[in-house]
Amino acid sequence: MSYFKVVDWESAYTNGAYIVDGDRWPSAWVEPAKTFRDNLLAAGRAKLDIAYGPSQRNRLDLFLPEGQPKGLVVFVHGGYWLQLDKSYWSHFAAGSIAAGYAVAIPSYTLCPENRITGIGKEIAAAITAAAASVDGPIVLTGHSAGGQLAARMMTTTSPLDGTILRRIRHVLAISGVHDLRPIMKRKMNKELRIDAAEAQTESPVLLEPVDAIRLTCWVGGAERAEFIRQNALLANIWTGLGAATEAVIEPDKHHYSVLDGLMDVGHSLTRTLLAE
Repeated sequence: MSYFKVVDWESAYTNGAYIVDGDRWPSAWVEPAKTFRDNLLAAGRAKLDIAYGPSQRNRLDLFLPEGQPKGLVVFVHGGYWLQLDKSYWSHFAAGSIAAGYAVAIPSYTLCPENRITGIGKEIAAAITAAAASVDGPIVLTGHSAGGQLAARMMTTTSPLDGTILRRIRHVLAISGVHDLRPIMKRKMNKELRIDAAEAQTESPVLLEPVDAIRLTCWVGGAERAEFIRQNALLANIWTGLGAATEAVIEPDKHHYSVLDGLMDVGHSLTRTLLAE
């Protein structure tokens, strides 16, 4: 694969403007997410707004399968660490729930009120809280900024406790931003406030994975070139550090449609996420 010098960092990491009807997202997810929550709540299989910390946005939703869960999936949402909350993504739990897993989706305190380092600590607290309610193995996944946060959990400087780390079976990062240094070149960094020190401590590509980690990096084939590059980059580097990794490019999927497979228990994305 050929790579070319990036001359416009805003364009390189902008998604919706390069997708037909790209301004539909993320609002297109609001209604299906609400319908999914309402249906599971009516069935007694949803626990909403569980507090996992002291901040206003330290809340998670937990969705349960029929019967005893086989384990726990935690989905970390994206939005460039600046936008959105757990309410947009509920329906993406459908595939994992149909396979017998519980799914936790947390909100977290956004930048600029928080920093990426602080968000990582909140995600660790959310995983810990959800893990206390669901036995069995844990699988982490996340989209875009959430992909960075999910991968960050499985590094040797993870904010997670060792007892939780040992339960984690797999991390699947979807369209992750695993090297924060290019984001420092964007205008949004006035709010994110990433500096060289934070890029070093929070970029998964600059960190070492924990022993025995299994990582899958998944990206859409119709995504911006930088997302495809970052996807391959983390899998490549962590392979060299002893991790079992795989990099997958799903044909024709863009930055938003790449998540669709999570709604289908038989889709390769869900099957890969939950593979033992």
